[in-house]
Amino acid sequence: MTNHTEVAVIGGGIVGCAVAYYTAKTGREVTVIEKNELASGTSSHCDGNILVIDKEPGFDSKMTRESQRLVSELSKELPLSFEYRQPGSILVCESDDEMDAAKQWVEDQVSHGLEFSLLDRSDLRQESHYLADDLYGGLECASDSTVNPYLLTYALFKGAKTYGAKAMTHAEVTSIKKSEHRFRIQTSKGEVTADQVINCAGVWAPKIGELNELTIPIVPRKGHILVSTRQVPVSPRKVMEFSYLMTKFGKERTVDELTERYGAALVFEPTESQNFLLGSSREFVGFDSSINWKAVRAIANRCMRFYPKLADMNLLRVYSGFRPWTSDHLPIVSEVEQLPGYYIAAGHEGDGIGLAPITGKLIAELIDEQSPSIDPHPLRFSRWNKEGVSV
Repeated sequence: MTNHTEVAVIGGGIVGCAVAYYTAKTGREVTVIEKNELASGTSSHCDGNILVIDKEPGFDSKMTRESQRLVSELSKELPLSFEYRQPGSILVCESDDEMDAAKQWVEDQVSHGLEFSLLDRSDLRQESHYLADDLYGGLECASDSTVNPYLLTYALFKGAKTYGAKAMTHAEVTSIKKSEHRFRIQTSKGEVTADQVINCAGVWAPKIGELNELTIPIVPRKGHILVSTRQVPVSPRKVMEFSYLMTKFGKERTVDELTERYGAALVFEPTESQNFLLGSSREFVGFDSSINWKAVRAIANRCMRFYPKLADMNLLRVYSGFRPWTSDHLPIVSEVEQLPGYYIAAGHEGDGIGLAPITGKLIAELIDEQSPSIDPHPLRFSRWNKEGVSV
């Protein structure tokens, strides 16, 4: 038996569920097709940050700021709580050169209307007495927020259900064909037809794209996160090292060989349950999800450099996940020109949690031919040629 839906969303992670929520809210019939369970991929193997502090000034930071506004709205309108907090975040500097760069970063962001400020040594001492004494200062973004990504994914889908959305789980997509104005989607649970298809498969989006001979230039980039046991509050909010920006954007850093090899940098995140998360690392190793203990050691070393007393604290577990990386560090949120009715919403790298709301809203606006909340041009799929090379 063939089921029909107006909009088929392929991928039940946070981006897919955000697309489902905002699209169903416009009155369209939506079905989420997921090969496992909702939130079983990257969305359950990451932290929960919605950060402007690490975004390039301009379009990138404005897009995230709009997503922060939407998350605040979602905290009031979704039927489930998802541990939303807005404590802000900070980047800390360990040299005069980094402080000079931080000052310029703050000036650039403030010129774009964002809530940034510079911090000195005394500000860091007031932030946490666990921070190393020799840090030079840093910068703060007051608008940054945090969520539980697993809970937000389920809250978005439950919200979508109130508007009639459905889910097909444990349904792997094996074929997508378009005949006239309708897509025929073969899954391991049978056929679904749809007027529009949204590829929200994250790091697996290229595999879904291959079913229609689309080359989607997304590559899995593995990262590790260390989870502490419950203990004393170390810091009230997200803390990262300033050179994290250099790691994220592939710029040169002055660090030891192990740190450089695995792109390790301090990323500290307190959770609502009194644990804290520690990251991060960056590796291109395909879909090898095994724990790389050298990368874990590199993360631990960076964390202890900035928080020396962490050496006496206990870890609960370590896990890895895959970021859907694109070479220009922007996602693809776009209709595919050569295949009308087929959309891509993927490639968010480490910003899928933070950008899911604006992604979902933008896709809904594109489908409904509404005026978009942000300029969609920088996110268009056509910025790549048919071989997946930037043009």
